[in-house]
Amino acid sequence: DFVRRHVTSGRWKLMSTMIGTVGEDYSTLESIRKTGGIVPDEHWEANRKLIREAAKLAVQFKTPYLTLHAGYLDEKSPSAVAKFTDRVKFMADVCGENGLKLLLETGQETADDLVRFLGTVKNVWVNFDPANMLLYGMGDPVAAVAKLAPWILHVHAKDALPSPQPGREWGTEVPWGEGKVNAKAFLAALEEMGYKGAIAVEREGGSQRAADIARAVSRLKNS
Repeated sequence: DFVRRHVTSGRWKLMSTMIGTVGEDYSTLESIRKTGGIVPDEHWEANRKLIREAAKLAVQFKTPYLTLHAGYLDEKSPSAVAKFTDRVKFMADVCGENGLKLLLETGQETADDLVRFLGTVKNVWVNFDPANMLLYGMGDPVAAVAKLAPWILHVHAKDALPSPQPGREWGTEVPWGEGKVNAKAFLAALEEMGYKGAIAVEREGGSQRAADIARAVSRLKNS
């Protein structure tokens, strides 16, 4: 009710909603590969219902975007690709029926893999989280901006240090401007592509998240 009051009064403007799917386990990279997003068959019916409910809620909160991690796409399996694609199309259709746009958050695949997939679906865009690419060991976030530019509608300001074993162990999230995203170069890449959307500070780790968010806002304002 608190959030609803602030949105309906016009005090707050929500730029995007984010959903977590049923059964996700982020304890290790291996566990999230198996349980993440819309991939697990045992949770798909529950996730179908969740997506419909989330879209209706997003409309109530007057946000234009519905965002999620769709999960790992096993490109070695044609049947897995077909199933994943069908499920993403379903989500895009639900969003379209509600006047929303579906955004897939970066991180669980390389930019090249995501570009290739986006070329096979319609009405699907990107929520760009640069830290996730380092946390998952999926490449250079600055270089990825140019590749994904046609689809980027929302951006997270989040930073990280890559893992010593990329793709096998998690990297480490750190406050914005203190990791290896290269905040200055990242923001310059967004400016070069003509990005005009929101930049939302995200801080999921650490023991002083409010203070870290405040510093990130200050650093963004002064950049």
